[in-house]
Amino acid sequence: MNLLRAFIAIELPQSIQDAIGKQTFRLRQTLGANLIRWVPTQNMHLTLKFIGNIANTHLDFLKQLLTRTTESHPQFDMQIGGIGSYPNSKRPRILWAGIHAPTVLASLQRNIEAGTSRLGYEKEVHPFTPHLTIGRVRQNIDTADLTKIRNGLDSIQIGNIGSARIDSIHLYQSELHSSGSVYTKLFSAPLNKD
Repeated sequence: MNLLRAFIAIELPQSIQDAIGKQTFRLRQTLGANLIRWVPTQNMHLTLKFIGNIANTHLDFLKQLLTRTTESHPQFDMQIGGIGSYPNSKRPRILWAGIHAPTVLASLQRNIEAGTSRLGYEKEVHPFTPHLTIGRVRQNIDTADLTKIRNGLDSIQIGNIGSARIDSIHLYQSELHSSGSVYTKLFSAPLNKD
């Protein structure tokens, strides 16, 4: 059986990707690539649902689900700004840029989660917290490195990065390579214009 790794996400406009790159440049320089695996700005997206490995034959079901879901959700604007880390600043694993969006984003994500669950995909355990992953802390770093990361985050203030009009959601394939992940858009479903 042919399997592919899939996820559902919101794509960011090029202008926002560029703005994130500019706003986080100093942080990237300060922390370097030895401590953080930085996400290339062109790969930044807002994940609504990571699905995992699926059979090619399941793609049509996911496309139908996305089409039905987006028909009942309007287009919206979201603001990108701020920076932080998960799970917390003492033990950062993920560095992120924040997202501020209307309640339609949470509703859209809940409906996607419910729909994929009905299709038999595993339900997400953690609550949805919209963010853009900008970097992942490398494994096996020592206390001094954690302090350097924490100090780097504390020393760089990132305010409003920009605003984006969200008019569709996308189904992506993710291929893991030694040079990093490669994302291929498989399907797009437009949000309601009303």
